[in-house]
This record gives sequence, structure tokens and C-alpha cells, in this order.
Amino acid sequence: MKRVTLLFIFSLGVFTFQACSSESKKNEDSVEQAEDMNEAKEPTQDDDDSEFAVKAASGGMMEVELGRLAQEKAQSQAVKDFGAMMVEDHSKANEELKTLATSKNITLPSTMGEDHQKHVDELSKLSGAEFDKKYVKMMVDDHKEDIDHFKEAADDAKDMEIKAFAAKTLPTLQKHYDAIKNIDKAM
Repeated sequence: MKRVTLLFIFSLGVFTFQACSSESKKNEDSVEQAEDMNEAKEPTQDDDDSEFAVKAASGGMMEVELGRLAQEKAQSQAVKDFGAMMVEDHSKANEELKTLATSKNITLPSTMGEDHQKHVDELSKLSGAEFDKKYVKMMVDDHKEDIDHFKEAADDAKDMEIKAFAAKTLPTLQKHYDAIKNIDKAM
């Protein structure tokens, strides 16, 4: 009888621990989950390289989603056109990154991270001129940050294919940055 009781208590404890553990994973940011999975793998990939890929994937998903919102909610045709360019260019880059990550055994987030999702949530509540102003400012800031991030990876990535991806993507990001700065000046 003691064994059955002890076995029952032990099983209940294990079940409770697993339930708590899986619940905390559900609440964890998709970017954090991907980073955790990459850290748990054999050290076949440099941590900085996999972190770059994870952040680039989340940012790319945000760019596509915000581009779609711009096409729907913007007042300015220039902003709508810029949004269409974001969807096209970042969708292409996202696919290239997925292929590269798969070949390098890097886990990418399945959804954008919480920080990026907050931007989407914030802008989805706006429309017209108010949307245009906020979106343009966000795109100027975001592309400036992206250029810095991709330059660093193009210079410092350990993996040559990741380095090449970052270097190849930089001119497109610069084109976006120049275009959005011109839209900002015209507003």
C-alpha cells in the first residue's frame, strides 16, 4: 500500500511539473523559444550567427505584415506602394533565410517576437494620415536599425553563407531606407 501511495504521489508530482513546464513554454515568446532551441543544439553554429538569423526572421515577418497593413490602411499612395515593396522584398528575403537556416540547422521563430508583434498591434489600430505618420517613422527607425544589424553580420558572421546572405540583403535594406526617408521628407 505504501508503494502504491508513494508511486501515486511521485506520478502526480511529475505530471504537475510537466504541466507547469509546458505552460511556461506556451507563454514564451517565439523568438525566445527559437533561441533556446538553437542553444540546446550541438555547437555546430555560432551563437551570434543563429541569433542574427532569429532576429532577422522575426523582423522580416513584421515587415511583411506591416507592409500588408500599409496597403490597406494608408492614406498616401506612396506609403501604400512602399508597403507593397515591403511585402514583396521581405517575403523573398524571408524565404531565402528559411532555406539557409534549414541547411544550417538553425531554428527560426514560427511567429514574430513579442516586440515586433507590439508594433503590428499598435499600427493595426490606426488608419489614414495617422497610420501614415506612425508607419513612416517606424520604417525609418527600423530600417536604420536593420542596416546596422545586417552590416554587423556581413562583417562578423562566422558562417560564410550567413555572411553572404547579410551582405546580399544590405543593398535592398538601403534601398528601403532611402525610399522611406524620401517619403518622410515629402510628408
